[in-house]
Amino acid sequence: MKLYGGQSAIPGNIIIRQRGTKFWPGEGVGMGKDHTIFATEEGAVSFHKGLKGRTFVSVLPVAEAAE
Repeated sequence: MKLYGGQSAIPGNIIIRQRGTKFWPGEGVGMGKDHTIFATEEGAVSFHKGLKGRTFVSVLPVAEAAE
């Protein structure tokens, strides 16, 4: 884990290094072929549960993160 929930990220920042897919990409992030999750937008890191018990990682723009 490189960045935690609520921390700010800029495009290109690595959020999580992992083997396999314990965490899945959400909005504002991408996943490399080695399952590394990285930011594609500037904002705050957010974690949330989704379907099938998956944990998604998103980067929310600063205006949305304040809400």
